[in-house]
Amino acid sequence: MREDVEALDIRDVTANWVNAVVLESQINERIRALADLAHTPLFFGRLDYLHTTQEGQRFYIGRRHVHDPDGDPMVIDWRAPVSQPFYRASRKDPMDVRLRRRFGYTGGDLTAYEDEHLTDPTEADRTSRLLQAEIERPRVGPMRDIVATIQPEQDEIVRSGLSGTVCVQGGPGTGKTAVGLHRVAYLLYAHRERLARTGTLVIGPNRSFLHYIEQVLPALGELEVKQATVADLVAHVEARGADEPAAALVKGDARMAEVLRRAVRSHVTMPAEPVMVVRGSRRWRVPAYELEDIVRELLDRDIRYGAARDALPQRIAHAVLVRMEQAGEAPDDRVQDSVARNAAVKAAVKTVWPQVDPAKLVLRLLSDPDFLAEHADGVLSADEQKAILWTRPPRSVRSARWSPADAVLIDEAKDLVERTPSLGHVVLDEAQDLSPMQYRAVGRRCTTGSATVLGDLAQGTTPWATASWAEALAHLGKSDAVVEELTAGFRVPREVIAYASRLLPHMSPGLAEVRSVRESPGSLEIRPSAGDGDVVAACLSALRHEGSTGLIAADDRVPALAAALTDAGVPFLAPGEETTPDVRLTLVPASLAKGLEYDYVVLDDPAAVVAAEPDERTGLRRLYVALTRAVSGLAVLHSSPLPWQLG
Repeated sequence: MREDVEALDIRDVTANWVNAVVLESQINERIRALADLAHTPLFFGRLDYLHTTQEGQRFYIGRRHVHDPDGDPMVIDWRAPVSQPFYRASRKDPMDVRLRRRFGYTGGDLTAYEDEHLTDPTEADRTSRLLQAEIERPRVGPMRDIVATIQPEQDEIVRSGLSGTVCVQGGPGTGKTAVGLHRVAYLLYAHRERLARTGTLVIGPNRSFLHYIEQVLPALGELEVKQATVADLVAHVEARGADEPAAALVKGDARMAEVLRRAVRSHVTMPAEPVMVVRGSRRWRVPAYELEDIVRELLDRDIRYGAARDALPQRIAHAVLVRMEQAGEAPDDRVQDSVARNAAVKAAVKTVWPQVDPAKLVLRLLSDPDFLAEHADGVLSADEQKAILWTRPPRSVRSARWSPADAVLIDEAKDLVERTPSLGHVVLDEAQDLSPMQYRAVGRRCTTGSATVLGDLAQGTTPWATASWAEALAHLGKSDAVVEELTAGFRVPREVIAYASRLLPHMSPGLAEVRSVRESPGSLEIRPSAGDGDVVAACLSALRHEGSTGLIAADDRVPALAAALTDAGVPFLAPGEETTPDVRLTLVPASLAKGLEYDYVVLDDPAAVVAAEPDERTGLRRLYVALTRAVSGLAVLHSSPLPWQLG
């Protein structure tokens, strides 16, 4: 298929060089989409139907559609309707499938297969060994797709429609990130033309996380999906500073949107003078009271500040044209446009409805106590206003040490002035950590589209972490979203998730515990540590196993552990750097562990992880994240007593 595309000759079908460039770009993109992937087979399953109206009764299921030289299908894309029973058929509902076959591969070579005869009453139910082996396959390198192991409850979310927003609450190891990415792949398959026009975006918590997941969609042939962090979306200024927790809480509160709205609209002043337009030998006068009516009408419509400012000169020009018509003239649209560009009209607009620079507006709000008090009256308390005011106001936008929360405020102000373009679909991962104002920033990017929201309330580790999905979705502007909960864990061993779940009643009471389908005796080890040497020894022990190893520690412990590993001659990576067969150990600050996974994890001093956070609840949630990053084994080393919540 790739060679056929490479052999295309476009010289006789392009009318000009522009068409040629566009067509050549599309061909190159198609060639990239058809690239072979190392150690990845073209198909992983087979369905034999009892009855079918389609040609043939046997279909091979794979990551993408493959046809033979005659154009007949050899492998069916996993997203096609005929492939759906591979994921959902069961003995209770075989969906007209007689046999489901799963293939096992090693390095791209066929090594095994398993058959399920779904309509044979004599065959007993059994757990698929190939499915289990694929889930437990060692993790070296970035995150991979799960098309061979999608479970029925995951498939329902993956194939949900484009028109609605879906929120997925899922504990560690339930596959919520993979489900979100595969839903994007499915939507691009089912609604390719629409999403090609409107765009698709995946939003992650940090660059390390995005690097970890960046190969999943390209492996499925989807190359055009953009990836970003919330900070990337609102990067109108360089964020070089940091807020105190109290200030960050106020700046992230949704009430700041009202403060900003008032501040933007405060720039409008009512006309005090009439407008006199001179055309030729005649003068046309629009009195101040009529101008005021025009301004109030625009304010009452509550449209974007910039759009109203653009409309104002046309409204004034229309008032002039009415006078011209009353005087017997017959002006047309060209005359109205000319009047709108008249110096007197432009001067009036500049006075009544001046331009607003979003960054300068936020700078003034955070620097001028009187300006902030005027627009935060009845919205923020005096203490809250004091918390967000700069003690040493900067001289300009460029010299200001903006914080990430400030950048979000500027993005809000920018949207009040000029509408933010909307995408067709947005995936928001680790959503539980966003502030209300950050939710609003993401929501602006999908006002006319839909979203997939992924997260776990138990893993919220910011002071402003959301308390409920209903509240978060309201800030996102998607109150009608469907909330789905994944409670079956496929990644974390049962013993490990049960140990971590001891923290749930103390940090997220009422949240359902994840039920792991994987039983792995000996996967959890807890022992005291006499120092960094013991931690290094535990890492070396984990590295004897196949796959990746993560050493997770409180952020302030990372330099000491890095020095200990270096002294011992143990090479290691930072989060986001890709593991190789020679370097399989990653040193992970606890603050960056969320969303990552390793075959084996060594956790250094849980009490230090808890103590590093500003409050106990956040500390316990950070520890919960760290405890649930392991796929095959977890070793917990503690030089100080374990948190009492672990029992």
